[in-house]
Amino acid sequence: MNPFLCETGLIAPLDRANIDTDQIIPKQFLKRIERTGFGPFLFHDWRKDPDFVLNRPEHAGAKFLVAGANFGCGSSREHAPWAIEDAGFRAVIAPSFADIFKNNCLKNGLLPVELPEGQVRRLLEMAAENPGLEVTVDLAEQTVTADGFAARFEIDAFSRVSILEGLDEIALTLRQADITGFEATREGHLPRVV
Repeated sequence: MNPFLCETGLIAPLDRANIDTDQIIPKQFLKRIERTGFGPFLFHDWRKDPDFVLNRPEHAGAKFLVAGANFGCGSSREHAPWAIEDAGFRAVIAPSFADIFKNNCLKNGLLPVELPEGQVRRLLEMAAENPGLEVTVDLAEQTVTADGFAARFEIDAFSRVSILEGLDEIALTLRQADITGFEATREGHLPRVV
């Protein structure tokens, strides 16, 4: 997992509510078990529309996806945050997220930023007025800022530290494990970790 401290970048405004995981990454692309390679298929069906936000050159390389309420609803596929992150996004900003999707994001290092509906609406309006709008998402300070815009978001302390340090559940466990010490105390006939 890549650490997330404070990042500045373009936003891609996706002004839709109830975006489900089937639209984020359609089922026919779920044959991989690696966490990579899903980015090119992000919003596959919607990208057939040449005017879709992610097809527009002014949003190329965007780091932040701004969307409507209940983002990530539908099936619980972990591939959805993998696809979003693999496409280059570091955070999704929305008024609310489906619980399972939000948890999958937090476990995989994609930052789900919940802001009140009015603040998300303001970001979407600002992006419409200025397609090259850049925002700064600061996880250490828990803020989102842009030209004349400032908002604070909440995140639980455990997830915040995990994402700040770039530690997934396995890395967190390994930080606590003294494998060498444990192996030294095991009887010789028992299997060893190599």
